[in-house]
Amino acid sequence: MSGNRRKKYKKTGQILWSMKHVLIGILFLCLILLVIVGVTRRSRAVSAQQVSRDVEEDMPELDVQLLTVNEYSRPGIALDQINGIVIHYTANPGTSAQANRDYFEGLKDSHVTKASSHFIVGLEGEIVQCIPTAEIAYASNERNSDTISIECCYENEDGSFNQATYDSVVRLTAWLCARSGLNAEDVIRHYDVTGKMCPVYYVDNPDAWEQFRTDVTEAIETYN
Repeated sequence: MSGNRRKKYKKTGQILWSMKHVLIGILFLCLILLVIVGVTRRSRAVSAQQVSRDVEEDMPELDVQLLTVNEYSRPGIALDQINGIVIHYTANPGTSAQANRDYFEGLKDSHVTKASSHFIVGLEGEIVQCIPTAEIAYASNERNSDTISIECCYENEDGSFNQATYDSVVRLTAWLCARSGLNAEDVIRHYDVTGKMCPVYYVDNPDAWEQFRTDVTEAIETYN
């Protein structure tokens, strides 16, 4: 074999040797990246599971009185997904959460209208659940299919909530947001859907509504 050919083979061998080590280096880096991604994903999963546990453990006390499935107040239709929380007021000053829940239940017999809500917060801060959060309620018109509704009891003609009701609504709203991956920007008034004066105090007083959403944000942060 001539000297030139020998040099050529030697050079080719060196190139192949270099390429081999480059490939090994690339494979090693890929392996490291896969390990990092796996650890990150596991860390995020553990974190999400921890948040989920914290949310469920800090669930507000609920008086679960599910309505009978019927076409007037609990149609039993599944929610498409949860994209928002809608705040309402009962438009019936001085009535209790129980009385409003019983009204919804009675619609299956009276057929007066179609109406309901997932939750009703009473004058003492009690929370009655009427419909599972996986089903729609007849509360928010075209947003029935992707929102959870909260009806709020009140005493004053201006529609303002007393402190017990307010505190309970803030906590319930924040809990529902934390469960569903929402934030206070996803909390809306019935008014924001249809223009109806509901909840009337928070339509007449937009600053109070913004304060409510600020309080919800602070409450959500306790889960995160």
